[in-house]
Amino acid sequence: MDLRKIKKLIELLEESELAEIEIHEGEESVRLIRSHPQPMASHTLQLPPASSAAPAPSAPGPTGQAPAAAPSEEGKADLPDGDIVRSPMVGTFYSSPNPDSPAFVKEGGSVSVGDTLCLIEAMKMFNQIESELSGDVVRILVEDGQPVEFDEPLFVIKRS
Repeated sequence: MDLRKIKKLIELLEESELAEIEIHEGEESVRLIRSHPQPMASHTLQLPPASSAAPAPSAPGPTGQAPAAAPSEEGKADLPDGDIVRSPMVGTFYSSPNPDSPAFVKEGGSVSVGDTLCLIEAMKMFNQIESELSGDVVRILVEDGQPVEFDEPLFVIKRS
């Protein structure tokens, strides 16, 4: 999309009472959102990747490990021995593909590398979380339908 068109859309948004404008041209789209609390330039310009929207859920996640230090130290004493599987994203935890299906894994069950442990819904997309190790599921730390944060402990797996 042409930069001049985007600037014109920004001007239209500023002059109108609208809070949001979204325009689609072929495979390209632009969404402008007015956020009222900020007195300065308060326009957000979001352009999705040209290929697909699939990478979007992983984009917001922090890349550093420093923020995870506090939560992992808080609950460390409560966790059994084993490797901790952490959430790679913010979203909603689901233990099964749908409410009528059995859970992917159960406490006391075993998993292999590549087995699906759970689903995390982020931005209306369901992301399969797969095991990176083989072993026994010692504890499931979250409940079905519970919101989870980035790097939050989900499972404790003892290697076999």
